[in-house]
Amino acid sequence: MDILFLGTGGAWGVPEVNCECLICREMRKRGEKRERTAILLSGETNLLIDCGPDTRSQLLRNRVDRIDGVLISHEHGDHYMGMDELFAYKRNSPKGTWRPVPVYLTPETWEVVSPRFAYLEQMDVIQSHLIEPGKWFTHEEFEVFPFRTEHGAFAKGSVGVAIRSKDRQGREKSLVYTSDFMNLPEVPSEMVGPDYLIIQSFWLNEPMHNRPHHMSFQRAIRFIELLKPKEETFLVHIGDADSVPGDPANRNAKKYEPKDPLRPLSGGDPYPIPLNQEQWQQTVDRIVLDRGLPYKVTVAYDDLCVRI
Repeated sequence: MDILFLGTGGAWGVPEVNCECLICREMRKRGEKRERTAILLSGETNLLIDCGPDTRSQLLRNRVDRIDGVLISHEHGDHYMGMDELFAYKRNSPKGTWRPVPVYLTPETWEVVSPRFAYLEQMDVIQSHLIEPGKWFTHEEFEVFPFRTEHGAFAKGSVGVAIRSKDRQGREKSLVYTSDFMNLPEVPSEMVGPDYLIIQSFWLNEPMHNRPHHMSFQRAIRFIELLKPKEETFLVHIGDADSVPGDPANRNAKKYEPKDPLRPLSGGDPYPIPLNQEQWQQTVDRIVLDRGLPYKVTVAYDDLCVRI
């Protein structure tokens, strides 16, 4: 089971359109970007988790030659609006060989997605499969356990997933992908102690008012300690909504003031807000080291491929 991070950004991507905040300016200067978060798990088959508006460029850039299954984590546009791109795989298959792509999602999510994309089912591009939190299902070599996540009133079907598959030596490996969330209504034993954890980190600091119901790295630390990943944790869905001291763009609607910003346990000034990939990794490394956390935490970036 290899993990390909197709995108690692928030709902609007980074840098954002029409934004001159210090984060967007710095990333443009460096030629960096974060497209909407999506991952591809590959083994004998390919399982795509979420497909947002950047799906076409992500699949083209990484030369993904087939999609064997899709899992939609919840009913927000940045996680499903790229489903049209699945049609290209049917169009470019030899006649008579195509089989509809299974798409797994909760009933609440399908209720929102189907008015726009039910035509794909009618055209035999996809075949929807309704899943239930707390119940395992199997897709090819992947065993999948959906668990309920709290992501606000407009994402009632939101789930994360625990996934089991085999590595290159035939050993079982496990992965937990939280998708977007602010909290977990419960923590089933199936999601504790995975080999790998992929967790949302929309802000560095927890904001004073968490209106979009997202996860900050500040609060993610508690969930990393709770879930106890054995090998590595990856941060995704990274945004540009942290207020950067001295940035005139802090007055923009997307910027959030921190509630109690992360700072060294020994005291002193808060950790600086990261403006680019390198600074994100440096800051996370400092925080992990300062707190003596026994976990490897990697800030994922677009097109990172982790071979397991």
